[in-house]
Formats: sequence, structure tokens, C-alpha cells
Amino acid sequence: MSTEATIDSPAAAAAKAKQNTLLSPRFYTTDYAAMDRIDVSPIRAEWDTMMAEYEGDNNHDHFQRTPEFGQEVAERFSQVSPEMRQEFLDFLISSVTSEFSGCVLYQEIAKKASNPDIKALMRYMARDESRHASFINQSLKDFGLGLDLGDVKRTKAYTYFKPKYIFYATYLSEKIGYARYITIFRQLERHPDKRFHPIFKWFERWCNDEFRHGESFALIMRSQPHLLRGGNVWWIRFFLLAVYATMYVRDHTRPMLHHAMGLDSDAYDYTVFDITTQISKQVFPVSLDTDHPAFRAGLTRLFRIQQGLDAAKAQGGVIGAIKRAGWAVAGVATFTRLYLLPVKHHALPANVRVAPAW
Repeated sequence: MSTEATIDSPAAAAAKAKQNTLLSPRFYTTDYAAMDRIDVSPIRAEWDTMMAEYEGDNNHDHFQRTPEFGQEVAERFSQVSPEMRQEFLDFLISSVTSEFSGCVLYQEIAKKASNPDIKALMRYMARDESRHASFINQSLKDFGLGLDLGDVKRTKAYTYFKPKYIFYATYLSEKIGYARYITIFRQLERHPDKRFHPIFKWFERWCNDEFRHGESFALIMRSQPHLLRGGNVWWIRFFLLAVYATMYVRDHTRPMLHHAMGLDSDAYDYTVFDITTQISKQVFPVSLDTDHPAFRAGLTRLFRIQQGLDAAKAQGGVIGAIKRAGWAVAGVATFTRLYLLPVKHHALPANVRVAPAW
């Protein structure tokens, strides 16, 4: 049973957005001086093509609500159960926090770095993420739960990541974001009767922004080959597993959301993993074997451990604390076993960029 507080007020929504748990989106800072030392000249032609796409801004007018938006919310979302309502609100808050996290990070890099290539890129990506966060937040406002994003920026805890960790984690975040959104969009495109909220109609062009952001980090990493070989491959493996495991556990804590869309959480997650793995071969020399029985069993085990942690937290007291410690140890052991599973190796393609073809 989940121990999450009911999201029924702006204060509860804000508290949810400011959480810092293993499953919640985080805000990051990094070494801005190191960003200045990035040299994209080895991939200049691809870089300039990408920057021209950002400047073209084909989503300039996309994030505008239609007159029918509110009517659809009133007609269709009003039919969902209270439990389903909570899962959807949790999804919106997690999504807006994740999008705004990118916006804040990119804004800070643009402000504090002097490298003209990096500054220009970060301004464009911050622009996109700001639109995404504002658009989701408007849907929270429909329920009287809009977030004060300025307050979230001032009060949420920040985590320091070295630039290379930013590259690995943010690349994967953007690409898996694309895979999640496009999988949902395609499902609801086939089954419009399952589209219980109009925000999903915006997911296709929205996720193409996510895809392009990932391409940007792919180019940065390919311009610095040392990030993709030697000991850094172990970090790539770590971030692949961390991102996949976090998504799996988080998604399985809100199964009604997927069921309402006609999706099975397991099938949905492994579809997203497959898409992300195919894409990530453009830049990562290794990929996880997500079809391996031990991998799948390990993710299921991590979800059961999370359920145990939630139950121990709800129990409270000394016994609850002891149980939480035991579940935490079990979580570390399970993650370690997953980390040490064999991975797939492959050569990097000559052409860095890929197209959003899913």
C-alpha cells in the first residue's frame, strides 16, 4: 500500500514536487567552467544543422490550448475514479517537475558558461522545457493545484553532478522521455476512446522536442570520445540501469494510469526500454539486455522492495525503521546484481544523429 499523501491542495502538490526520493525528479548543478571547455568542432556540420532546427522553432505555436480543452476535461476526466485521479495528478506533478528541472539546469548553464556553442544550445533547450512545464502546469491549475515554479526553483534541493554525469543522465532522460510520450501517443491514436485527458493529444510534437534535446547531448558526447570508452563505460552502464529501474518501479506504483490507456505496465515499460535501447546505440557502446530473464526478475524484485519500504514507512516506529533498513540493503544488493549482468557491446555508427521514427 502506498504511503503517499493525497494530492488535494496546492500545498500538497508543492510538497510532492519538492520531494527528493530515489523515484522523484531532481534538480542539478554542475561544473560550469568545464562546460566552457567543450569543443564541438569535430562534429561541426551536424551541430550547425541541429542549431538551425532549434532556430526554426517548429513548435513555436504548438503549446496553445484549444477552446475544446476544458470541455474535454470536464466531460471525460470527471468520469475517472478518485484513485485514478490521484495517479494522474502524480503523473502531472512528476512530469512538470522533470521538465522544469531541465529548464532550470539549461538556464543556469546558459547564464554561467561563456562557450558560445553551449550557451546557444542551452538557451534553446531551456525555451523548450519552459513551454513543456508551463503547459503541464496549466492542467494542474485546472484542478486548482498549479505549482509556483519560482518557489520550487528556490526551495527544492539541488544535486551536484559532474558534466559527464549530466550528459549521460540527461541524454537518457530526454530519450526515454521521447519513448514514453510517443508510446502513449501511438496507443491513444489507435484507441481514442482511451484518451481520458486532452493533454495526450500534444504528445507527438512535444516528444520530438525531447528527441532533439537528446540528439544535442549525443553530439556533445561524440565530440568527446573519451566519455564513451574505458572506465566511463561503467558509468554508462550505471546510468542506463538507474534510469530504467527508476522508471519501472515508478510506473508500477501507478498501474491504473496505464490500465486506463489500455496499456499493461510491464509491456509498456519494456516497449519504452526497447525504443530507448535502439536509439542509445548512436552514442553508447553498450546496451542492457532487457530481455534477459534475470534482468526482468531483478526489476520485479526492485518493485517488491519498494512496496516493502512503503509498508515499513507506514508502520513507523523502531520496527518500521529496522524493516526499512533491511529493505534498503535488499535494494542495493538487487541493483548490484542487475549491474553485473552481461551487457551487449556494439560499434558506434559513423552518422551520429538519428530520426524520431517510432
